[in-house]
Amino acid sequence: MKKLPIGKQIFENLIRGNYLYVDKTRYIYDLIATGIDQFFLSRPRRFGKTLMCWTLDALFSGKRELFEGLAIAGTDWAWESYPVIHLDMSEVDTSEVPVGVKKSLSGLMADIALKHEIDLRGETFPGAMLRRLIVGLSEKRGKPVVVLVDEYDKPFLDFYAKPPMAQEVREILRSYYATLKANEQHIRFLFMTGISKFAKMGVFSTLNHLTDITLDKKYGTLFGYTEEELVKNFGEHLEAGARELNCSIDELVDKMRRYYNGFCFDGVQRVYSPFSVLNFLNGYKFANYWMDSANPRIIADYMKNQSLTVEQFVGMPVQEDFVRNPGEMETAPAEGFLYQAGYLTLREGVTDDYSLDYPNAEVFESMSQLVTKNIALIGGGDYAIDFRTPLFEALRDGSVDLFIETVNRLLSCIPYDDYAKAAQAAIRRSGLPAREWLYRATILAFLHGCGVMALGETHTSKGRSDLLICRKGATWVVEFKVAYNDDSKAKAKEALEQITAKRYDGPFKAAKKVGLAIDDKTRQITEWAE
Repeated sequence: MKKLPIGKQIFENLIRGNYLYVDKTRYIYDLIATGIDQFFLSRPRRFGKTLMCWTLDALFSGKRELFEGLAIAGTDWAWESYPVIHLDMSEVDTSEVPVGVKKSLSGLMADIALKHEIDLRGETFPGAMLRRLIVGLSEKRGKPVVVLVDEYDKPFLDFYAKPPMAQEVREILRSYYATLKANEQHIRFLFMTGISKFAKMGVFSTLNHLTDITLDKKYGTLFGYTEEELVKNFGEHLEAGARELNCSIDELVDKMRRYYNGFCFDGVQRVYSPFSVLNFLNGYKFANYWMDSANPRIIADYMKNQSLTVEQFVGMPVQEDFVRNPGEMETAPAEGFLYQAGYLTLREGVTDDYSLDYPNAEVFESMSQLVTKNIALIGGGDYAIDFRTPLFEALRDGSVDLFIETVNRLLSCIPYDDYAKAAQAAIRRSGLPAREWLYRATILAFLHGCGVMALGETHTSKGRSDLLICRKGATWVVEFKVAYNDDSKAKAKEALEQITAKRYDGPFKAAKKVGLAIDDKTRQITEWAE
């Protein structure tokens, strides 16, 4: 088996080291063959943007031997060598704003100039240094240059939680990147990539000549692995994984599809997270690799500070204008922030142009875990209440009493001000009263966060139940009502009767039926019927 390219981002090292490479060069050829020569494309982290830039670097450097056996080798590509300026903006030091950022950019320019033996003496501003580098290198080689900008937005995304500083860095970069447009006569090809999208008042206000292919269906699978690519390229690894997990290859792929597939960048075509696939195939353990590769605490704090639930983003309709321009990362609405960061992905629209949803089980369950852990932390500290153990015991033993006790402990941890904050989201996302929506969303996220299969609003022939819980062969159908007028007992009875009347348990053999009533004054489940 070829080695898995975990952590390998430089194309030349990957090929010379005999690592497995999923061939994307046909897309690259088609991109360049359009005759357009200045592109922008955004994708979430860990999706191969850096590898793409290094692939373009090798291609335009004329390193034909690296592409033997790949799709582009069978085309009419001329293999002409061009001077390449490769800017990795993740190297920019943002520890001191603005002086440190400017100094770091200047250092980056000086290093590239030294490599190409271009004299930058006399220039001190980053933009002027970049102009001298582009013009000087083009004149020295007698050819226009290729400019590759990787992670263009990394310097200001470091300050997503500090808008004034983010804007200060953005102003520096706006002036710096403007040099690219001013010197396009010296540029053969420009490819810029990052996480965040175009924004009318952002960095790209001076780069409106770039062609944005972020939503272009022709390049919807340029990053990530399609299922066809997974099966074709990783066959031996899948066979080994099937043996390790004592299942068929088809069964293994089915589970991988649920857990790691589902990222979608055009509303139609779905791809696997490369980072998750490679790490899974390295040890055949289903885990949250993509989620854990960042700092989960940051997204957990964001969800907490914004008083967000997991459920409010499931199937959220959005218009194409939002998808193309979701706003600056630090000031965008929550769905814009989560979409750009990759926690939400595109789906085909039903009532609008598109909808947003979680890509797969890895992301959905991880987000639920973050929300649950936030609730479980006492006083915002490091001590967390263990809800998972009693929950599993309750479901194992079929104990409604223990289940209610555990859920009530959870509800007791919800800060009082979250109930008021929930109203706006509830009005926006459902027809449910605000409190009922918050209770259901919290309990559903709690179950997912504990690793329990739970579905909200499961449709049957006569309606939809609030909760369907499945664990190790046991099925619970749960309906709950909020009691506002000291009528908990009547509400619990009404909930159970609704399950029976509408046959929510019809598709399931020997399902436990439970009606719950949550008293809105005490914010506890006070009555239940089974």
